[in-house]
Amino acid sequence: MDWLGQKRAEMLMQVLLVASAVVAFVVGYVRADFQLMLLVYAGGVVLTAFVTVPNWPFFNRNPLKWLDAAEAERHPRPQVSAGGAAGGGKKKSGKNK
Repeated sequence: MDWLGQKRAEMLMQVLLVASAVVAFVVGYVRADFQLMLLVYAGGVVLTAFVTVPNWPFFNRNPLKWLDAAEAERHPRPQVSAGGAAGGGKKKSGKNK
C-alpha cells in the first residue's frame, strides 16, 4: 500500500464507520431495539475492515520508486559526527563559587 493509498484507506475507514454508526442509530431508534443497533454497527465495522484492511489494487495506484543498488551507491548516506551536540557540553553546577 502506498502513501496515498494509506490516506485513502484512512479516510474511507472514517467515512464508513461514521455512516454505519448513523445507520445503526436510526435503525435502533426506529425499531426501539438496542441489540439490533449493536448488530448493525458490528456489521458496519466488519464491512469497514473488509474494505480497508486488505491491500486492494486501488490502494496501490501511486507506487514508490526505489533507487536500485547501483544508484544508491552513488548517493552516500550523510555521516554523523562522533562529537555532536548529544555529549559535547559541560553541565553547569547549581552552586555559586
